[in-house]
Amino acid sequence: MISFERVSKRYAEGHDALREVSVDINRDELVFLTGHSGAGKSSMLRLIMLMDRPTRGQVSIDGRNLAAIGARGVPAHRRDIGVVFQNHQLLFDRPVFDNVALPLMIAGYDHREVGRRVRAALDKVGLLERERAMPVTLSGGEQQRVGIARAVVGKPKILLADEPTGNLDPMLSRELFALFEQLSEQGTTVLIASHDLDLIRRMRKRVLVLSTGRLADDIPASDGL
Repeated sequence: MISFERVSKRYAEGHDALREVSVDINRDELVFLTGHSGAGKSSMLRLIMLMDRPTRGQVSIDGRNLAAIGARGVPAHRRDIGVVFQNHQLLFDRPVFDNVALPLMIAGYDHREVGRRVRAALDKVGLLERERAMPVTLSGGEQQRVGIARAVVGKPKILLADEPTGNLDPMLSRELFALFEQLSEQGTTVLIASHDLDLIRRMRKRVLVLSTGRLADDIPASDGL
């Protein structure tokens, strides 16, 4: 599904964010990406989203080299990828429904299809009854679940999460990780960048460990850190 072949990324200031990373992530797999701050986790996610391009090596999705996708093809590529951020990035002047609907509205979906998809996504994250609520009235965990609903409303093949539990307490973090696991079981490939080693251990999923831009370890599911 997602393949990195000897991928390196050097930024303009000379920082090597990734060095010769090779790894394959299977379809419908849930994988954690961990390592120290600056290890290269976010750089891997940015390359998958085509926010950056590798300096060397090849990133492929479904066998397609992402280098073949030009600037005009980037929006279509990103429609197959949902992204969950640490800080939610919600529009606080619009209700929950409108926040989740935004990607569909941009893509030009019919309003009836928008309604159906938004309510299905909100139901999936347990917030169907809060569709008219304003984000400011929600808890931090609920706001993050709105962000997840927005990320999956377009039924993406891939879901990327960058430190999604960084601002949440342990109980809410466990709930969100369980939701990610459910999404994976329903057919979405999920890659989660996280520092939360305790929760990662409990999930017993595959873990990729980065260190100074290199893949230091690839721990199979159930083996634990």
